[in-house]
Amino acid sequence: MPSHWLVKTEPSTYAFADLEKDGRTTWDGVANALALIHLRAMAKGDLVLVYHSGAQKAVVGLARVATGPRPDPKAGDPRLVVVDLEPVAAAKAPVPLAAVKAEPACRDLGLVRQSRLSVMPVADAPWAFLLAQAGLSGSR
Repeated sequence: MPSHWLVKTEPSTYAFADLEKDGRTTWDGVANALALIHLRAMAKGDLVLVYHSGAQKAVVGLARVATGPRPDPKAGDPRLVVVDLEPVAAAKAPVPLAAVKAEPACRDLGLVRQSRLSVMPVADAPWAFLLAQAGLSGSR
């Protein structure tokens, strides 16, 4: 059974629209120990919600893990890993952080509890809520 994830990005650095335009990207720059643990747990085919931090603060799209984790070739540190992501679909309606915080099913979500974490797992109940609110299908 595939896992579900959420990654955060600053849209002025790399937006979901950039991922759609590029068709695939290497998700790098993750240095937090817990975020790296989550990145190492990703597997090819896992689905990933993309969240824009900064001014927008909303879930904006759905991506798929295109490659499993591997050492970051640019880092020179074997502890740092990357995965490749490919876009699945943009959210029909971005899901703002306020809506996530207001939803009881999301109270334990890392986005609410550990706001600075850039990569996190998403349990089934918040996953279903976020997909429904965004107008996205969780199928491959």
